[in-house]
Amino acid sequence: MTLPEGVVYREIDGEERLATQGATVYGEPMEDGWRAWDVRRSKLGAMIDAGMDTGLTGDDGVLYLGAANGTTASHVADFARVVYAVEFASRPMGDLVGVAESRTGLFPLLKDAHQPETYAHIVEDDLDAIVQDVATRGQARVACANRQFLAADGRLLAAIKARSEDATADPESVFDAALDELRTTYEILDTHRLDPHHADHLAVVARPR
Repeated sequence: MTLPEGVVYREIDGEERLATQGATVYGEPMEDGWRAWDVRRSKLGAMIDAGMDTGLTGDDGVLYLGAANGTTASHVADFARVVYAVEFASRPMGDLVGVAESRTGLFPLLKDAHQPETYAHIVEDDLDAIVQDVATRGQARVACANRQFLAADGRLLAAIKARSEDATADPESVFDAALDELRTTYEILDTHRLDPHHADHLAVVARPR
């Protein structure tokens, strides 16, 4: 497994855990400046822990879609060059702004990931990665709409939540439909179910066509 520079496995509280260096955010255990990255609360953390090749190196430009309170975005900002963190809901945005106060490369954006034109004047082009955790319908459509920000060799790192697309449909059918739509814009490199940490979630690594 190749970890991004700045991400390690370290013994914290007597357990080997994925970890990054930075200010604490959500009460996670820390040791010698290393903060445990709880894979049960982070789809990207679960992807890395599962051995998926994310393409992240440790000096990345990242667009994070669906940043919520900043739990995962804070870990990414610990090692990335810059993180543009898009969140639509105003309530978690307050927490995200607080997280950004201790991370100069983290930029919270109160925007709708379905409408990339509203933040295209802020977000730089040729980014290394799009991390997507948008719990809404049209998750594949969001990924395709934001492809404009990715470099030709960049990576889409998406967690597709079946229940957000259709709470009554078979998750496998939802995943198949999302992958078919993603293939109109991306080449799928890897997929992985994130159970048991995140039920009915499919992790996807892809690159632009």
